[in-house]
Amino acid sequence: MDIAIVGAGPGGLALARVLHVNGIDAVVYEREPSRDARGQGGMLDIHSGQRALREAGLIDQFFAIARGAGQDMRLLEPDGTLLLQEDTPDDAPLARPEVDRADLRALLLDSLPDGVVRWGHAFESAGDGVLRFADGRSASYDLLVGADGAQSRVRPLVTDARPVHIGQNVVEIGIPDIDRTHPDLAAMVGRGNYWVLGDGLSLAAQRNGDGRVRIGISFYRTGEDWFATSGIPFDDPAAAKARLIDLLPGWDARFVALIEACDDTIAARSITTLPIGLTWPSKPDVTLVGDAAHLMPPVGEGANMALLDGAQLGLALVAHPDDIPAAVEKYEREMFDRAGAAARMSADIQEMLMSPNASKKMLAFFQP
Repeated sequence: MDIAIVGAGPGGLALARVLHVNGIDAVVYEREPSRDARGQGGMLDIHSGQRALREAGLIDQFFAIARGAGQDMRLLEPDGTLLLQEDTPDDAPLARPEVDRADLRALLLDSLPDGVVRWGHAFESAGDGVLRFADGRSASYDLLVGADGAQSRVRPLVTDARPVHIGQNVVEIGIPDIDRTHPDLAAMVGRGNYWVLGDGLSLAAQRNGDGRVRIGISFYRTGEDWFATSGIPFDDPAAAKARLIDLLPGWDARFVALIEACDDTIAARSITTLPIGLTWPSKPDVTLVGDAAHLMPPVGEGANMALLDGAQLGLALVAHPDDIPAAVEKYEREMFDRAGAAARMSADIQEMLMSPNASKKMLAFFQP
């Protein structure tokens, strides 16, 4: 089999690793020039995805880098009322540990032989068994796997579906080395996830393994053009933080202090998803994994589904080494059911976050 994987994210790398441990070669083509070309974001909550890491022979290494304390959670209302606090015992099972996205990627990358990942290959087009890159290079394939994320360029080969905005816009900021620079805020946030849920607004603070606290302020029921009309001057971090505080009227002074303590790193992110339960007629030589196949609200399922996609597709190819179309069809049947259920659950949680009395609804969700 000549297997070409476009995208060196969790799904694509998990697929390459499962194939490798079963004696099947694959090549991962990644548009970034190197593994360190950009930051990889914050923490991931890995739960069902642990099954994929077991199939990849990496579960012990994963547990070595996972943070059990990342399972801690605090849920509050904008006036400062603490609704829920869950502190994880040091000897608790790593059922839903947090892991730095960069550390997980490094674990997968380091598990592959040199040359499996080809950096600096930006996908341009594909057809008739030939993969073409933006710089004019090309490669052959028997199976093309789109693992290239939310804005996948491989996706149009199997479906016309496109991501759509779901009424959520997020401003991301953060506090570096919080234990040293702001020990009082570090104690307040705790070791894991810290949520403040208001009406149409939320603040989520998350402790990262490098000591940074990443903060996402979400504005719900807002349109695609909200950033342009919000009055947030993204080119002036100090003024942007002041504007964010203005957009949280009546919120407790402790949450204002969190924003004031952030450094000058600020980013805007619009949230989009693919249709729930998206399917397509199976094709013999191309398929999708991860966000390319089932982009869903960012509530903790996406990375797990991507890892499982990679592992399940790899196992299907191992089971049908002489029949790629049969392997693809088997994988897609399983993936459509599994990812569809996860997308529906994610959409339900997203609806709670966007609804009035979100804090009470989420409290009932966590403590039924």
